[in-house]
Amino acid sequence: MKKILISAFLLTSACCLSQKTMVSEIYLLSSTEVPLSIGTVQITDTLEGLLFEVDLESLPEGAHGFHIHENGNCMPLKDVNGNTILAGKAGAHYDPNDVNRHLGPNGLGHKGDLPFLMANHKGRVKTKFYNNKLSFEEIKNKSLVIHQKGDNYSDLPNPLGGGEGRIACGVIH
Repeated sequence: MKKILISAFLLTSACCLSQKTMVSEIYLLSSTEVPLSIGTVQITDTLEGLLFEVDLESLPEGAHGFHIHENGNCMPLKDVNGNTILAGKAGAHYDPNDVNRHLGPNGLGHKGDLPFLMANHKGRVKTKFYNNKLSFEEIKNKSLVIHQKGDNYSDLPNPLGGGEGRIACGVIH
């Protein structure tokens, strides 16, 4: 009986120790200054789905759209008019099924939709959430992008939830 209990404990412990984790350091973006590290997002593969643990500071107070973008690159990009798009090389919201709709983390839109972040009056965000639409391997080497404004999880009245410009970014490793 003792051997069975010890074996069961070792099997249970082994399952939990084998969880995979990736960490993305997030940088506040600027067209004139070197990007500043503002914290991390840790992503752990669990039985309930991917656990995102967000620990950030120095964001503007209020709501911010938060998405996985298709490329693991936070460098700026010039648009056709020569304007700089911060983290433009991150590409579009992650949409491997080409649904081309923004419907929020619980909707049937693109898979890159995550819950919006709410920064307090000191610019701090500390939150956790699960996502069971994404797999650990599919988001590796993609980017996490934080947008200037909130996210209404719709393409109306403004496309992509109305989050506007990109203010912070990090690559998922």
